[in-house]
Amino acid sequence: MADPTAAAPADDTPQHRYDAALAQFLEAEWQQRWETEGTFHTPNPVGELAEGFDAVADRPKSYVLDMFPYPSGAGLHVGHPLGFIGTDVYARFLRMTGRNVVHTMGYDSFGLPAEQYALQTNTHPRVTTEANIANMRRQLRRLGLGHDPRRSISTTDVEYYRWTQWIFLQIFGSWYDADADRARPVAELEAELDAGVREPAEGTNPSGRPWAELDADERRAVVNAHRLAYVAEVPVNWC
Repeated sequence: MADPTAAAPADDTPQHRYDAALAQFLEAEWQQRWETEGTFHTPNPVGELAEGFDAVADRPKSYVLDMFPYPSGAGLHVGHPLGFIGTDVYARFLRMTGRNVVHTMGYDSFGLPAEQYALQTNTHPRVTTEANIANMRRQLRRLGLGHDPRRSISTTDVEYYRWTQWIFLQIFGSWYDADADRARPVAELEAELDAGVREPAEGTNPSGRPWAELDADERRAVVNAHRLAYVAEVPVNWC
């Protein structure tokens, strides 16, 4: 080991300068070790991720979730780590205080940004999305953030969007009953309209004619106007 009290070289360059090359070497070494040893893995009580749970079973639990980035570009921008570093520091602090912390990352890969990027590159959205996610995973790993990569999801994963579709179907199949102050199945609305115990709500029946006089298309339009999920043209802000 070099003598730290030795005189500096003639060019005044410190002997142990933490330059870019040394930083890249050390960071890569530690990031690989974290991955190999599962440093940021958080075990489940049961199932495929249960290994090591006994060691943390008695610890209080915390869940730290970042805002999912859009994989609608070739990679991360400077604003992403601006937010991710803060949550990473917080998650590490919680671990240091003895908590069992779930800190993971996902990718919001549905919607306008992904579609627009696919149009710009003339490539199928699935191809561009998966390629961009792979690159973002590489960048996030390089940043040294303490996510559990085994828990990472994308909103285009079938096991994820099957539930968003299920939620949408529940909303689409429901209407708000102001008298009951709750959502009810659309089938019950149709039954009450057919029985004559209820008339279409204000603003849902442009013709103004009684339900019994409406044809099939008009009835469908009235029912659709009651649904909690509906079609409308509105301005959308997205980045």
